[in-house]
Amino acid sequence: MDHIDRISPFQSEAAAFEKAVRRAFDRGGPVPAVPSCPGWTVSDLVVHLGGVHRYLAHVLRERLVAPPDPAGLGLPQVPAAPDALTEWFAQGARELARLFRELGPDTPVWTWSAEQTSGFWLRMQLIELAVHRWDAQSATGTPDPLDPVVAADAVTQTFEVMAPARRAWKAAPAGSGERYRFRSTDGPETWTVVFAADEVLLERGPDRDPGSTAPADVEAAGTASDLALFLWGRLPATALRATGGDAALLPHWFTLVPPV
Repeated sequence: MDHIDRISPFQSEAAAFEKAVRRAFDRGGPVPAVPSCPGWTVSDLVVHLGGVHRYLAHVLRERLVAPPDPAGLGLPQVPAAPDALTEWFAQGARELARLFRELGPDTPVWTWSAEQTSGFWLRMQLIELAVHRWDAQSATGTPDPLDPVVAADAVTQTFEVMAPARRAWKAAPAGSGERYRFRSTDGPETWTVVFAADEVLLERGPDRDPGSTAPADVEAAGTASDLALFLWGRLPATALRATGGDAALLPHWFTLVPPV
C-alpha cells in the first residue's frame, strides 16, 4: 500500500471504531470490558488510542526528530463523559489524518523504528487502529474482520518491523533456525519467516524468492485478517489451519516474538 492509499482506510477505521465505542456506551450500565485486552474497558481503549493519536500529532506537527516527554505536551484533560470522550477520540483521529495527508510519506520525524519518516507512522497507526477497532467491536458482539489489503500489510509489517522490535524489547531467546510459513487463503500472499540467532528473515512467495519453497517447520493458512489477528495476539493458533509441519510450533511463535 502507498501512503496516500492508507489515508482513506485510516479514516474508515476511525469511523468504525467510533461507532463501536458509541454502541458500547449506549448499552447503559457498566462500561463493557474488552475481551482481547485483559483488564481494559472500552473507555480504557478509547483513552489509549486517543492519547497515542495526540502524541503522534504533536510529533508530526512539530516535525520532531527526538521523542517528546509526554508529561511536557500540555494535553487537555481527557473527558470522562462517554459522549465527550468519544468526540475527543474522533477529533484526534481527524487531526492525525489531516497531518498524514499534509506531510506525505517522507517527512523526517522521530519513530521508535529504523525508518524515521511520517510514512512509518501512518502504516503503523492504520494497523493499530484496525486491530483496536476489532477490539472495540468484540466488546459488544462479533467483530468484523480486518480489510484484506490492510491485513496483508499488517502481516508483512509484523515480520519486517514488529517482530524484530519485540524481540529486542523483550530480550527474546535466540532463534535456532525455526522456519514458519503463513499462507493467505483470500489472497496470493505467502510469507516465510526464519529465526536465525537474533535475526528475523522474511522471504516472500516463490516468484520473489525461490528459497521460500523450502520445507517449513510449520505451515499455517488463514485469511489475511485471521493471520494478522493471530500475530497480534487476538486469535489463538487454532484459528489457523495447519497444513504442514508441526502445528505445536505455532504457539511457540510468542516465545520467539514476545507480546508487548
